[in-house]
Amino acid sequence: MRLTANLRAKSRVPLLQAVKTSVATVLAWLVAQLLLPTELPIFAAIAALLVVQPSVNQSLGKAVERSLGVIGGVLIAYAVALAFGQSSWIVLLAVVICIMLAWALRLSPGSANQIPISAMLVLSIGASTPDYALDRIIETVIGAGIALVVNLVIVPPVLLAPAHNAIILLAGEVADSFDRMVTALEGPQPTAVLEETMIKARLLRPMQVAADSAIEQAEESLTLNPRQARYRREFAADTALQVRLRTLVTRSIGMTRAIRDRYDDSLHLEPTVRAISIELERAAHDLRLLARQAEDPDAGSHPLTAEPLALTAPLTISMPHPEHWILIGSLMEDLRRVREEIVGEIESQ
Repeated sequence: MRLTANLRAKSRVPLLQAVKTSVATVLAWLVAQLLLPTELPIFAAIAALLVVQPSVNQSLGKAVERSLGVIGGVLIAYAVALAFGQSSWIVLLAVVICIMLAWALRLSPGSANQIPISAMLVLSIGASTPDYALDRIIETVIGAGIALVVNLVIVPPVLLAPAHNAIILLAGEVADSFDRMVTALEGPQPTAVLEETMIKARLLRPMQVAADSAIEQAEESLTLNPRQARYRREFAADTALQVRLRTLVTRSIGMTRAIRDRYDDSLHLEPTVRAISIELERAAHDLRLLARQAEDPDAGSHPLTAEPLALTAPLTISMPHPEHWILIGSLMEDLRRVREEIVGEIESQ
């Protein structure tokens, strides 16, 4: 059962990807057979199979990697066959030379594997003429080129929706985290509630990692994509919010931990603590406004024109109780950074 689980992917490759790979392989075979009719175009088909990737940028990288690997493997196979003739041990010698050369040059895994595979295929077929080696190189370039064209023509996917949803979800969760801190500061809280608040705050970190990964995939899908211009504005809004959220996640976790570690039932009686909770409410409010702007980048030139900012100027701290001044000072500094991330850039305009 475990063996079959390792053989199966968690999700299917998109049907469009399978269709593009099939089309590219068939076209590469037919075109290579038309231009080089003496041999079966195996190298062209393999190149097409490997070069079709989820994005145009990835396809270009695979095309270069595949072509260089084939050229290196074919040239090494031709040189070894020319020097030592053809036999089974010559094939093994060529494979070992290719592996060690790839290691010495620190080649990527794709190129490092492709060089010995190409050398082994050329030598096992038994052809050691210059024309044969040149034809295999041309054949590979044909397959890679056709795969690139197919991936470019057949609707390259744009992965903006998963990134956008991840960023908006993270922004909402950070705002909720501010609201949970407000609840903790408004009155006496049992230890279990404080621990639950801390656990939820820590969950922001994996959400941030997932959002960062989604942004990277979205940027990869836009690179060299012929449709990228129409999505750049939306992607820029998501990226700008992502940069702010990195700091806000860190501050939210730190503030929640400070409240949990230095909490006591008289904390809510401090006048400054009440003022801090009001500012946290406003921070949650304004962060949701920023998320709303990311939802609709064309709403206006000013990010928050539809609704005014709620965050006020930094607070003046009255003399706190000796047991509370460390927590209050920590929260004030974190609140300053939160304010800076949410409204600092807007105020400077």
